[in-house]
Formats: sequence, structure tokens, C-alpha cells
Amino acid sequence: MITTDIAIIGAGPVALFAIFEAGLLKMRCHLIDYLPQAGGQLSEIYPKKPIYDIPGYPSVLAQELVDNLLKQAEPFKPTFTLGERVEKLDKIAERDFILTTNMGTKINARAVVIAGGLGCFEPRKPEAESLELFENGKGISYMVLDPEVYRNKKIVLAGGGDSALDWTIFLANIAKEVTLVHRSESFRGAPDSVNKVMNLAEQGKIRLFLNSNLTHVEGNSVLEKVGVINIKTQEKQIIDADNLIPLFGLSPKLGPIENWGLEIDKNAIVVNTEDYSTNIDGVYAIGDINTYTNKLKLILCGFHEAALMSHSVYKYINPGVKYTMKYTTVNGINEF
Repeated sequence: MITTDIAIIGAGPVALFAIFEAGLLKMRCHLIDYLPQAGGQLSEIYPKKPIYDIPGYPSVLAQELVDNLLKQAEPFKPTFTLGERVEKLDKIAERDFILTTNMGTKINARAVVIAGGLGCFEPRKPEAESLELFENGKGISYMVLDPEVYRNKKIVLAGGGDSALDWTIFLANIAKEVTLVHRSESFRGAPDSVNKVMNLAEQGKIRLFLNSNLTHVEGNSVLEKVGVINIKTQEKQIIDADNLIPLFGLSPKLGPIENWGLEIDKNAIVVNTEDYSTNIDGVYAIGDINTYTNKLKLILCGFHEAALMSHSVYKYINPGVKYTMKYTTVNGINEF
């Protein structure tokens, strides 16, 4: 079991800044996120999007902001559970929580902070028959957690954004065979990535099916074949495949959080703006997942919430202990 002071559900920018604020108060954090890397929406959906409202940065790319937040958090040695979703939250005593993920990982924490952005991201699935029969380790995955799993395998990817393009390029050097299926002739991803994919197709290093949709999947207990149809000609083909990776983006949903007894209003967690605590003692919510009067869904507002939350958590897990806040310009950053 993993033991920590604060368990933070989510690993987006607000969660990452919370590591820093908690670290200044000598509290250690463990972050859990369903996505395979830290950064939340910034890393998964728009890593190259410029952000203009971060103080001190006239413009900063989303992934650059994430990288800087991770570097800022380094002195406080955060730990992570990535690619897993928190399913259960149990309060077993005052200042004692157990979180359990879908993979059975358990985290023991003295306080819990929900910083899940818009909620738990669930994959957008293609309209293809029998997908559910080959999920959960039987051949179909909606994100790439470990590229080595696909070494020397026949892989079919589907999608037209940055993720589909980037993984096609990467897996072309790992997999035995890579096929990319896209419903259009044009891509939504970076032009450089598009050029690389087209070049790989011209060189015969990957197979490219444009103007095509997935129709169905089939196999005997594990995935063996993927059906594809050309939208214009209606020509159907069957592709031999060990793995199918549809990359159509992610859809935010509150997920298991809905069943934890929290006060919910319009798919957001109601908090007290004095410290961003919820109706459950010891559980806090910061960032886009919370709601209150005059709420602004801005990263910089989430940073403010993280700071106030951290000071409240310190008082919660250290009852009776006095703390005088000192500026980092006076104390500096003291590593664990």
C-alpha cells in the first residue's frame, strides 16, 4: 500500500502546483490519474496550444507549462500512479483515507484532494461492432501506456489528430506492422507529423487507409481481425491485427466520484471558498472540478485554490500545531 500525506486525484496543472504548495508546508503528495502521463488536458489534448493568461508568461505552450510545473515540484519528491482510475474512496478514521483504483492499487492518505479537471476522461469510442469483447487486455486499448507491449505486433491505429499521428510514427519503429485508419483525407494534427506519416506510407513502412471507418472487430477470445470500409467506394477490407488503438480523443465524465457522498451541482463538486473543502471532512476539491458562486474555470484561479487548500490541509492533519507563513523569498525552497 502507498502511504502519503495528501492523495491528489488528477495530475493536471492545478494538481501539479498543489504539490509545490503542499511541499512548502512539508506535506508529501501522491497523484493518481487515469491518463498515462502527468499534465491532464494540457498534455493529452492540446500540448502545443499557447496559453496567454499565466502570470509572468505573455505566452506559454501547454506542455511547456506542465514541464515547468513538474520541475517546480521536483524538490518535494511527489509520487504518481498513472494510467489508473480511483474507483473507491473510504474514510476509515479521522485523517485516514483509503483510495482504491481500478487496478487494485491502494493509497493510504491523511487528506484527499480532488483535482480532476473536468472529471475522469473516458475515451471516445468508434461505432464499430463487438469492441467491448476485446477490451481490458484482449487487444483493444484507447491509450498507449507502454509502447513495448506492441513490439513485433500487428497494430491498427484509428484517428486523425496528434495522438494518432505521433503514435503511428513512433510505433512504426517498434511494431511488426502498423496500419492507420482515418475517416478523412486531411488530418487535424501538426503538419510536420502529417508529412512524416505520409512519407512512411509512401515508403511502405505503414499502411494508410484514408476516407475509411472501422466497421467491426473479431477474434477467438483475443483480437485477431479489424474490419474497415471506404466511405466513398464502400469497399470493405479485413485487416489482421493483434491490437487496435482507437485514438478519437477523450470525453470528461465525473465517473465514480458521483458515488462518494459529495455534494454535487451540475457535474461539479460544491466547495467552501474559505479553503475549498467539501462536505466530507478532510476531502477538498480544486480546479475545474469544483463549483461555487462566481467560479471562473481558469488555470490561474486553480493555482489560487491550491494555495488556500494546502494551508487548510496542513491545519487539518496537524491539529493544534501553529504555523506562521513565510515567503519563499525569505525561506527559499527546502527539499525533503
